[in-house]
Formats: sequence, structure tokens, C-alpha cells
Amino acid sequence: MKKPLIMTPGPTGIHEDVRRAMAKDITNPDLDMDFFEYYKITCNKLKELLNTKKDILILNGEGILGIEAACASLIEPGDRILCIDNGIFGKGFGDFAKIYGGEVIYFKGDYRKPIDLEELKLFLEKDSDFKLATLVHCETPSGITNPVDKICPLLKEYGLISVVDSVSSIGGEPLEVDNWQMDIVLGGSQKCLSASPGLTFLSISEEAWNIILNRKTPIKSFYCNLALWKNWYNEKWFPYTQPISDIYGLNCAVDRILKKGDYIERHKIIGSAVRKAIVKSGLELYPIDGYSNTVTTVLIPGGVTFDKIFNHMVGEHNIMIAGAFDYLKDKVIRIGHMGENCYEEKIYLTLKGLDETFKNYGININGSIHKHFVEVM
Repeated sequence: MKKPLIMTPGPTGIHEDVRRAMAKDITNPDLDMDFFEYYKITCNKLKELLNTKKDILILNGEGILGIEAACASLIEPGDRILCIDNGIFGKGFGDFAKIYGGEVIYFKGDYRKPIDLEELKLFLEKDSDFKLATLVHCETPSGITNPVDKICPLLKEYGLISVVDSVSSIGGEPLEVDNWQMDIVLGGSQKCLSASPGLTFLSISEEAWNIILNRKTPIKSFYCNLALWKNWYNEKWFPYTQPISDIYGLNCAVDRILKKGDYIERHKIIGSAVRKAIVKSGLELYPIDGYSNTVTTVLIPGGVTFDKIFNHMVGEHNIMIAGAFDYLKDKVIRIGHMGENCYEEKIYLTLKGLDETFKNYGININGSIHKHFVEVM
């Protein structure tokens, strides 16, 4: 059976170079001094991608591990935590904070728009007594990008450190960790980087390290304990055996991004063209503003269900697109134009299949979605 074209907002397709890198012979990463250097080199490449000089760690676990590790390592019982919430993942950050004893206060934004900076300022003027703030760069379920370049410096003005989920934006949206005064920034291997699922990577500021290393209470985890990593390179010691093949693949995937150098502009052009094609077709985008350049979320029109769309796309076109969950379950479809998905020919095939699928179920489409895409590119 021919493998499907995976046009979901992560995992994405993986380039053959990355697959070959993962097939290389392994070593014992706990004993081979060359692997410690290789791990550090990979971290340095990620520093270039994130525009930071801060420490980078690569953890053996999907992106959720980074979110939980940040909360476990920073939060002590009774700490007041500001959860900046304008979507499923933004709100969900609060649940992780609560696991480790945080007293969570929510700043809620419009779920169809990016966070309003002025409203956040007014909120902080009244109450800024928080240890840290959590927020999401790209809300993947809704396809909204938040202005972290403005939010994180604002948080610093009030003495708050930031923990930012950038899993769906690193490699597809502009990101300047140091210039934007970001403290912990979380990424994942399977989104715009187009490596295999299974790795978290994160940057950690000195201010965040100071909090982690000077707690009053012990960190209530081993696997999520970032403090164990502080001197990994000097001591040539990892807290657990490293997923060496996945790191080989990640290293190659980051190389591909950095060598091509067009990743931000390519995502911007493709993302804009997809949205324009959708709107010209008479379909409705879920976001009202703050559109993501890595994922487009479209409201499902009346007369068809997500299951019918998904099954027809796979069965007739061998293309996989995504739905969503929580309050967006059965209400939207999502097209991931990130990483290896973010090329014109793949988007064209996806929109052509979607056009046929909608018409097959009697949905009125103005013209053809894929032809609109070509027109606006």
C-alpha cells in the first residue's frame, strides 16, 4: 500500500536524508566521549535556529515532556502562576502547573484572536504578583500565532519569567529568544523541523536556572527534573540513556533547515496563499486574526462531517489532514503546511483533493480551491 501524504500539523513527512541519518550505526552514548560532543553540536545548531546564546537541552520525549519538565522544575507548592489562555494548549498549561502545586490564575483572551497586548497590560497593572507566566506561541488547534515578541518583554517589565510553548512555530515563524527576553522556550522534533516524533528541546535562561537550582522544596520528578542537566557537559554525564538515533535525525533535520535558509519566508508565502485560496473558495477560516503560517484551521461547512472528509481524503486521494479536539472537535479541519509539508506541489495536491471531497458531498465551492492557490502564489 502506498504511504499517504501526511499533511497534518505534526507529525509531518520526513525527508529521506533524515531517515538515512537515523539508520546510522549507534554507539553507547553514556561512554562514548564523541557523542557528548555530537549532542552539544546539535544543541548549538538549535541555538542558531532559536537565535539564542542560552543553554539548550534535548530531552527524550515528545513535546509534552518539555511542558511538564518546565512546570515540575520551576513550580513549588503555593506559587502563583499566570496562565495566558486563548486556546486549548494555552489553557492546558494551567493543568500542568496545578499538578506541581501551582495556584493558577488565568488571563483569558478571545479564542479566535491572538492575545491582546493592551488588555494584558491592564491585567498586569492590577495583579502582577506571579512567579512566572505560561503562554503558547502557535495555538496549533486553532491556527493562531500570539505576539510573543511583545508579550515576553511586557512580562519582564513586571518581573515575570516566561515559559513559552513554541512547538508548532520553531522553524516556521520568526523567533528571537534573546531579543524577545524569553526564559524557557519549548520545541518538538515532529513539527516544522520534520524529524521523527519523540524529542523535546528547550532553551533555558540564567534567570530560569536560578529558580530551578535554588528551590525550597525538591523537584518531585526524576525524568522531568531539569536541574539534573545543569552540568551534563562538564561532567560528561546524562541523566538517562540518550535516544541516539532520534538525535542523529534531529541533527540532520536542523542542518537541512539552516542550509536552505528560506524557511521563514517560505512558510509565510505558503501560509498566506493557503488562507487566500480558502477564503476565495467561500469557506471560513476559524481564526479572525493572528493567522499561523504553519497550520490553517478551517470551519467545516454544514452538510458534511469531519469523519466523511477525512475518510474520503484518505480513501480517494491518499492524503491525511487533521481535525481537532476539545471544543473544536468535529468543527474544523486543519492543514499542516509546516516543514517538509510546506512546498507548493504538496499543498496543491492537498487542496485539489479537498476541493473534490467537498464537491463530492455537495458543498458549494466558489471555483476550485487548488486553482485559487495557484492564482495567489
